[in-house]
Amino acid sequence: MTGKLTTHVLDLSKGRPASGVLVELWLVGAGHQSEFLQNSYTNEDGRVNQPLLEGESMKKGIYEIRFHIGEYFRRSGTVMGDPSFLECVPVRFGISQPETHYHVPLLISPGGYSTYRGS
Repeated sequence: MTGKLTTHVLDLSKGRPASGVLVELWLVGAGHQSEFLQNSYTNEDGRVNQPLLEGESMKKGIYEIRFHIGEYFRRSGTVMGDPSFLECVPVRFGISQPETHYHVPLLISPGGYSTYRGS
């Protein structure tokens, strides 16, 4: 089995996938220095079109996905209260078994978010 890293974003306030969200992938190194790896945008299904990592690029380490949801909420007209709240949601996680599938979904609303290790 070839490992891969995938993600998706769901807008709980609207009950549908969040499309057009900028998603950045970073590798976190020693001393919390981060190395930018790539960026993508979510499609109509709230997913990125390709895995963020797969095959030989899947390596053990600490990674961070930065979900830029502030622009998504401004564009969709669902900003409530402070428009700068939850501008970017960073999710830091570890990959210890690069041969397996890691799925990191983000569930968002204008006032909060949740994540988990999906399948």
